[in-house]
Amino acid sequence: MLTASVMTKGVLRRLDIDWPLIAAASFLVVLGLITMNSFTGDNRYFDRQIIWFAVALVTFFASSLVDWSFLKRTNVLVTLFAALGTLLLLLLVLASAVKGARSWIDLGLFSIQPTDIAKVLLVLMLAKYFSRRHIEIANIRHIIVSGIYAFILFVLVALQPDFGSAVIIVLVWLGISLVSGISKKHLVALFVCAAIAFTALWSYGFKEYQKARILTFLNPLTDIQGAGYNAYQSTIAVGSGEILGKGIGYGTQSKLSFLPEYETDFVFAAFAEEWGFVGVIILFSAFGFLVWRIIATARKGASNFEILYGLGLSILFMSHFIVNVGMNMGLLPVTGITLPFVSYGGSHLVTSFFALGILMSMRRYQRPIHKEETKKEFLGL
Repeated sequence: MLTASVMTKGVLRRLDIDWPLIAAASFLVVLGLITMNSFTGDNRYFDRQIIWFAVALVTFFASSLVDWSFLKRTNVLVTLFAALGTLLLLLLVLASAVKGARSWIDLGLFSIQPTDIAKVLLVLMLAKYFSRRHIEIANIRHIIVSGIYAFILFVLVALQPDFGSAVIIVLVWLGISLVSGISKKHLVALFVCAAIAFTALWSYGFKEYQKARILTFLNPLTDIQGAGYNAYQSTIAVGSGEILGKGIGYGTQSKLSFLPEYETDFVFAAFAEEWGFVGVIILFSAFGFLVWRIIATARKGASNFEILYGLGLSILFMSHFIVNVGMNMGLLPVTGITLPFVSYGGSHLVTSFFALGILMSMRRYQRPIHKEETKKEFLGL
């Protein structure tokens, strides 16, 4: 028995997995599963998500065993970026529209959403780009060049149209740019130019019906019977949970179908209705712990690339979390963004665990880099 115990501990040490991190992610998945389970009748979302969870865990451990150091090579990332960009372009032409968006590749038994992969690839691209330009980071050229990477993906995703994911791409670029030490003056100048351009379009370019659509999008509660219906029902669900909630399985807004898509976009509202304020605190704490573990792992990275990848991954998850919770509470426009690890969806769940697996791989295979390698990385050689 003692020998078996020692062997088990040895295997776990060799895996070098951050078990608290994976436990937090799994806990969030379980909270989502409980919320989407109707406990009576049809449970197809619940049943499918269990399968996707199993696939995601296998993907996590498999990816954590691979040495992803080859992703540090510029030619590899540029090739992957070009391939994914081509795939997103083909989606616009060949894919069938699902809920008005050409975002999915139908593989028969299941569908995948390349946009989820695009977000992780953007994190890798920006981590690589900024890790090689540490000394000259204040040069405005780096805002422009890094912005081009994000802008290409932004346009391809926005044309699907998937405005929510397009917003996440912008937030990821902005977040990584800030943590990499980019000049704040240059960023402010960029946003001022964008604001001036939008003001000019609003005053002289947009027609009245286009302005009305934008205003309704920004404040959907002004059109409760139309575009604002989902947001209105979501705010009712969140508020009705009060302190302790209505009880698991007793959410009237979700289970009686007043709240549409409560398994995906509005899973937070359904959760808040059943678990109440106390449950929301538990959810926030679990997610905060997950992000903290990601950042803690990132800080131990062997080079700027690993550090920026971990920080970028935390920014990606936080952007999803903030936008989803904000739209569920009526504070942000409804954009169709999932709640990380909690919402139903195999594509985003597997991709999220895959991204965490890459982080664990960096943790396992990290090694101190020599001074010459560090010099080359900083100088972009």
